[in-house]
Amino acid sequence: MSDHPVLDFVEREDHLFASIRVSSERPPLELDTLRELVAQAGYAHWRLADAALAALLDAYNSASGEIELPIGERCDAAIAVEIAGDAMQAWVSVAFCGKAMEPEAIYQALGEAGVTFGIDQAVIDTLCADSLAGSSERFLIAAGLPAEAGEGTRFELLIDDARDRAPQLNEKGLIDFRELGAIPTVAAEQALMRRIPPTTGTIGRNVRGEVLEPVVGRNEAFADHLLGAYVATDDANLLRAVVSGQPIRCGNGVSVEPVFCIRNVNLATGNISFDGTVVIEGEVLPGMKVRATGDIVVGDVVDGAELDAGGDVRVAAGIIAKAHVKAGGSVSARFVENAQVSAGTTIAIDDTALQSDLQANNQIIVGLKARNRGRLAGGSARAMMLISAPILGLATGGVTRLTLGVNPELEARYQDLLKKIEKQREEEENLEKLVKHFTKQGDKAELLERAKTSWQHALQAWGRLLPEREELEKQLNLVAQARIDVGIAVEGAVDMAFGKKTLRLRRKGESGTFRTDGDQIVFTDPGGNLQPLS
Repeated sequence: MSDHPVLDFVEREDHLFASIRVSSERPPLELDTLRELVAQAGYAHWRLADAALAALLDAYNSASGEIELPIGERCDAAIAVEIAGDAMQAWVSVAFCGKAMEPEAIYQALGEAGVTFGIDQAVIDTLCADSLAGSSERFLIAAGLPAEAGEGTRFELLIDDARDRAPQLNEKGLIDFRELGAIPTVAAEQALMRRIPPTTGTIGRNVRGEVLEPVVGRNEAFADHLLGAYVATDDANLLRAVVSGQPIRCGNGVSVEPVFCIRNVNLATGNISFDGTVVIEGEVLPGMKVRATGDIVVGDVVDGAELDAGGDVRVAAGIIAKAHVKAGGSVSARFVENAQVSAGTTIAIDDTALQSDLQANNQIIVGLKARNRGRLAGGSARAMMLISAPILGLATGGVTRLTLGVNPELEARYQDLLKKIEKQREEEENLEKLVKHFTKQGDKAELLERAKTSWQHALQAWGRLLPEREELEKQLNLVAQARIDVGIAVEGAVDMAFGKKTLRLRRKGESGTFRTDGDQIVFTDPGGNLQPLS
């Protein structure tokens, strides 16, 4: 039936008919209005024939008697299946045509499209329940299961503490200075580290049911050439200490350095040279020399002596009287006066540094524990990224000379690497020419394959050097961020050099930061105000 005064709709055996009654009132009828009437009667989701609707309009507008015409039919829904390019998802689009849809119809359409895995039963139930409502939408009906990559080898430290001498740069190019604290020790045969092997991962499947192989976790072994440690004979994933000593974290392993303890170093003990860490409870007297491949820890002063450590140097009191101290890592002391100190990473002075020559490949920090009176005055200080002191210079002293952007070790490594890259590149180019020659002229001596292999090896060797060059260039470029921090004031004469840019200060100044901005040296006060100085 219909609310229209002339038009009625009747269904018979899955077919829809429209009948036109005789009436004195016959309001105008257009195609859009006709479709609205069909929808209002509840047949919008039936399959309607456009030609039949047009014929009905013609009959409506010209007929004088009663007429009944077929205009549509009720039939099964049209199901279209769409599969993503990576076959990890599938969608269905359903055009409902009047008949209730059964789950079997959807499964059949999915099967014909090859979708067999990850099918969402809830979506199918919803589609079937709503099939008589006549809605037409696109539904995600199946999702694959991605393969889960395996975990790489993990290394679990089995001891409470281990020294890690590998410096860690932050985003500003500064190394996180860590005080040594007490020296950790382990006993012979103590378990140091466990290697947890990589996992194979979990296979996945796409909507077609095809197996997706996972990426196996990266396999890594214990680090090579570990000193004082060995892989247990009964457990290939366990690292044990050979001797008692100080544990040192070395990437995927732990070395154990022997620790040599002595009360003082003087003429009675003689000079000391030790493969490991040296702990001196008292002082090191003038003229004495102490060399250690590990750390050197001194409980009192270093008075006119020489210290050379492959690791860190910690002096509880002062470094004085023309003493020479050199460390591959950091150097820390309570004060330094009239001495020479060189560090591979950081020099950290608790109180003052006076009339001394300080050089650190990363940073020099003075007044670490005396922020209201710490002073760096006289002599020279050279660092790559940072020189920091509460008070800089001395009103009655000589010139204090500061140089930023200096890291001879890094520069030397970079230049050596450039030479290696150039040599490797030349070798690769020569081998490439040889391969082309044999290919073009013939290979009577059957050397082409050997030349190709050598060429590939040369290419790989050259390629392995490039990431190292990029990392070194990144570190060298950080020099633009180098700065001098003054916590309280500048006093006396101070000369500053940032690379080739120099500045001579001969007046008292306030706290703030000196750095470079383009081609000039600038000063920023605590309020953030910037002042060009050169």
